[in-house]
Amino acid sequence: MMQIKIKTKLSLGLGFLFVVIILIGTVGATYIHTIAEESKKILKDNYESVEYSKLMLQELDGISTDSSTVFKKIESNLKLQESNVTEIGEKEYTEEVRTAFNNIRRKGQDSISVLKLRNALYKITDLNMQAILRKNNQAQATADKVLVYIGIIGGICFLVVFTFIINFPGYIANPIKELTESIKQISNKNYNQRLHFRSNDEFGELAEAFNTMAEKLEHYENSNLAKIMFEKKRIETIINNMKDAIIGLNEKKLILFANMQAVQLLNLKEDEMIGKYAPDVALRNDLLRLLLNNANASKPLKIISSNKECYFTKENISISTDEKPIGEVILLKNITQFKELDLAKTNFIATVSHEFKTPISSIKMSLQILEEEHAGKINEEQKHLLDSIKDDANRLLKITGELLNMTQVESGNIQLSMIPTEPKEIIQYAINANKVLADQKKIKLNVLCPEETPKVLADSEKTTWVFTNLISNAIRYSDDNSAVQINITLKEGHVSFSVKDTGQGIPSQYKDKIFDRYFRVPGTKKEGTGLGLAISKEFIEAQGGKIELETNLGSGSEFIVTLNKAG
Repeated sequence: MMQIKIKTKLSLGLGFLFVVIILIGTVGATYIHTIAEESKKILKDNYESVEYSKLMLQELDGISTDSSTVFKKIESNLKLQESNVTEIGEKEYTEEVRTAFNNIRRKGQDSISVLKLRNALYKITDLNMQAILRKNNQAQATADKVLVYIGIIGGICFLVVFTFIINFPGYIANPIKELTESIKQISNKNYNQRLHFRSNDEFGELAEAFNTMAEKLEHYENSNLAKIMFEKKRIETIINNMKDAIIGLNEKKLILFANMQAVQLLNLKEDEMIGKYAPDVALRNDLLRLLLNNANASKPLKIISSNKECYFTKENISISTDEKPIGEVILLKNITQFKELDLAKTNFIATVSHEFKTPISSIKMSLQILEEEHAGKINEEQKHLLDSIKDDANRLLKITGELLNMTQVESGNIQLSMIPTEPKEIIQYAINANKVLADQKKIKLNVLCPEETPKVLADSEKTTWVFTNLISNAIRYSDDNSAVQINITLKEGHVSFSVKDTGQGIPSQYKDKIFDRYFRVPGTKKEGTGLGLAISKEFIEAQGGKIELETNLGSGSEFIVTLNKAG
């Protein structure tokens, strides 16, 4: 049996439609041409003769006034009529017109010759009018015939094309539809699905290839099912023996698995979780609700387990294939041991820093007694030594203060006394604290503040510490004989403070790290502990405010602190 390709079938189908269109177009064009020719004959053969006769009659009416001109015009139209004789009897009538016209020119305007001329012209007009009416009837009959023929041919073509349109797309689309349904069955692991196309075209080849694929998949599924089950058991065993709590969800939020650590933390039974809709289970379990609602938490989660406070870091891992999400894994890593070590470190630093403050204060008091010469006069060399000791003692006191503040931050025990405070008082206290340092570098501290500034809701002591630190940094990194600009501006519901220096600025790659603990911009003078900005950020954010940095390399840095207005 001859194999016809789908392309050939499509070409034949479209070719058939093309032939139908050509046929209808040819028939229509043929009959339209016929009607046009008949109309043209009426115009050329008869209408022109009627027009010539009409013109000659009009000229004949004026023969008594200007005979020579009239004779010329009648002669001209008569010659045209003699060359346009088309109807039976029209020649004889035209000859009568010629004879009568010649008699008038030869003998003069006798009434008999004029009457004969008029009668002959009327006969020509009547003859051509009857011909026009006859030919018009013939054209109408032809048009009616054309409408009938085109209607019959169009109706036949419509039925044929309609039948073709109804059946031919199905001839192509039905196998595709059957193939699509079979592919869906295969995707649902129904590997016993088969295609039964009886054609010898590409669809038949496709059905044969599909059936071969389905057979191999069915064989593969049966041969590998035991192996897959074994691997599944092994993965479950590995997950259950992990020390971290793991919960797996699919894209519909159904719980696929949860290891023993997760089950113990949630205080649920395994059959109460596996296969259940996670938000439904979370309705009766606070911890699971927290895990579902809280994405990758920045702070450790404190969970009571085995009557002990334990700390966990939470991580959500999205699982996707071909950029399509298919689920997620919630991982809880136990960091209790590290948290305990960190707490011990924090307590140790707090204890040591606190113990340092007493001897440092004693050293400063002794220095003050020596400077006031209560213990005797001191020479210049001794005075230099005392200044050096005083600078070191101040540096130690500052570092000790920063370490104590950091222990508050790390322990989460920042104690705030939030009261309405005048912004000018905060800035003035910070300026006074840095006046000596500014005078040493001959730096002006310019303050721009509105006349009426609302109070801010803040912890006066900690906020002053923040601005003291910011102004101190601005002085340290500004050029000598320059100025530090301090501005206070009002915003809706907020008061904004800015401290701008004239230093070299901070490179853009370090802008996001400037508030990290112990971070210093490479290439700058290493002074202090690198904790000042980190503590400032914690203090400001604990009060519901925010601190930001705007900087461009070569044009200085500007730190902006925003606090809430009081009341």
